[in-house]
Amino acid sequence: MLKKNVGSLDRILRIVIGLALIIGFFVNTEASLRWLYLIGIIPLVTGLMSSCPLYSIFGINTCKK
Repeated sequence: MLKKNVGSLDRILRIVIGLALIIGFFVNTEASLRWLYLIGIIPLVTGLMSSCPLYSIFGINTCKK
């Protein structure tokens, strides 16, 4: 199991940004590079799991203990 390394404020921001990008994918149907909105899946998943693999690699931890 992945270790928690994403704090509450960081987690909320990731979820909001991820949802906004995914909503943008469905709203902006005429864009030529529309698929780039799907990158919002990454912050959404890391926010929901409270764990970020890049934070683990760089030794960052925003989670209070």
